[in-house]
Amino acid sequence: MNRILLAFRCFFNILFHGALSADTLGLLKLARREQAAPGPKGTPPAAASRTPADGALQILTILQRDSRLVDFLMEDITSYSDDQVGAAVRELHDQCRDSMARHVTLQPVIDGVEGTPARAPSGDPHAVRFIGNVPATPPSGGTLRHKGWRAAKVNLPGLTAKEDTTIIAPAEIEIE
Repeated sequence: MNRILLAFRCFFNILFHGALSADTLGLLKLARREQAAPGPKGTPPAAASRTPADGALQILTILQRDSRLVDFLMEDITSYSDDQVGAAVRELHDQCRDSMARHVTLQPVIDGVEGTPARAPSGDPHAVRFIGNVPATPPSGGTLRHKGWRAAKVNLPGLTAKEDTTIIAPAEIEIE
């Protein structure tokens, strides 16, 4: 039974981190073969440079993998009836929502009922956008039209240095 658990641990280490963790290597009585040489004057080697776009592309990749969102958005749906589109969107919505919930915890910026009076939270000026007939000096509140969303927690799998984040979905070639 321990070997099965260790196999699962190895599988998920490689799936989510691209390598085995130090404690998993210890359980297997293995050591890393190569360690990157330190940089000049004993500084550690530089990590692979990542950009903010990598996280956005990673979310898009997850939504494509789990629900084929990109395929749906790139398809010309003008020839389909509203009923056909509606049926496709219902399943797509459920799959996208499940994927988002697995990787991102969202909270409302203002936890209130839309259409009721609300005060703008103090602090972050980017948390609220005033719309409508806005005076030169923004007011402290108004009618809540959209409660907004804030990412409370993001739990994306780690990226490997060799992973090309611009590939949202690889091409598939069937061998017959």
